[in-house]
Amino acid sequence: MDFRLLRYFIAVAEELHLARAAERLGIEQSPVSRAMRDLESQLGVQLFDRSTRLTRLTWAGQVFLGECRRVQATVEQAVKSAKAAAQGYQGHLRIAICDGLAQPRIATLLARSREEEPEMEIRVFELPFAQQLKTLHDDLLDIGFALSNAVHDGLVAEPVWTDPLSVIVPARHPLLAHVQVPLAEALKFPLVLCHPESGSGCRHQIQALLQDAGTPLKLVDEVTSLGVMLTLVGAGYGIGFAIASQVQTLQRPDISIRPLAGSPPVLSTYLLRRRGEPSEPMKRFIERAKGGRDRACR
Repeated sequence: MDFRLLRYFIAVAEELHLARAAERLGIEQSPVSRAMRDLESQLGVQLFDRSTRLTRLTWAGQVFLGECRRVQATVEQAVKSAKAAAQGYQGHLRIAICDGLAQPRIATLLARSREEEPEMEIRVFELPFAQQLKTLHDDLLDIGFALSNAVHDGLVAEPVWTDPLSVIVPARHPLLAHVQVPLAEALKFPLVLCHPESGSGCRHQIQALLQDAGTPLKLVDEVTSLGVMLTLVGAGYGIGFAIASQVQTLQRPDISIRPLAGSPPVLSTYLLRRRGEPSEPMKRFIERAKGGRDRACR
């Protein structure tokens, strides 16, 4: 069916007057009248009641008008989407974050993206590092954020920002005598660290930083999430290491946070994606993520 007929029908059905409909469409009245007869012939139903001076819609015409409006709206949206795609926009981005990340940074990045591109739908999921790799590989995810760059073939890990590593201790602990804790002092105590297969993938970064201190690690437990680590620290099993801004969002009274003395070691957060040229929306999102890193450095 010619879409032009539907457009003409909507005008006539809403105006209920051929002359006004023709004026609205910017054409002569006779083509509009002929189009309505052709449309009724194609459908095999009567759309208008012409038995009186006033043009009225039949019940079939009323139902058809509702459907035509939906078709018109769909076509208009298709045109807008095509034009937006030509300018580099797409409908949505699928983004995953994992346990242990600096959530305030993520929130700021998402808020900025929503402000700058309100038409972009950003769907956020919480997935452990290993599952992010799988869903990226299966094209079920566009971007992931994790504390590991140990990706396999076909994926890319780009550093987007760093956060200083802080020491997490029970609410009552000898290390609280220090405003800033020397790393060598912290390593004298038992440690609760993330398991190598933990959700955030942070273990290899933290272990490498601690081993650089040259002190043997007194590992008492390995945990799979930040929440479990904080629970064991709060219970006095040992001390831990994490990003302070993330721990602070949890507001736990059983633990305390202290920065490390001197030039503190930092944890890198990585943006994970499939290898290859990213889409224009992904490029802009990545630029915002890296821009946040640059502003933090300044």
